Amino acid sequence: MLEGAKSIGAGAATIASAGAAVGIGNVLSSSIHSVARNPSLAKQLFGYAILGFALTEAIAVNYIYPSTELQFANSQLHRPFLRA
Repeated sequence: MLEGAKSIGAGAATIASAGAAVGIGNVLSSSIHSVARNPSLAKQLFGYAILGFALTEAIAVNYIYPSTELQFANSQLHRPFLRA
């Protein structure tokens, strides 16, 4: 039962990373549209696009890391220690 719950948690984190990918696509799409409308602001908009990309990616990492931690690190707690 614990293994099933771990798998469900990993699947939920995968869905969250897909949402982050959509967010990154929206950030870059909006950046391209903005530069097309006003090319003189390209440098400033590029900085904002990189900031939006980084923040969106940070959210994805915050969902992925705990799921891998639960998936692999907790399984070590239930195993007996190996003796030499």
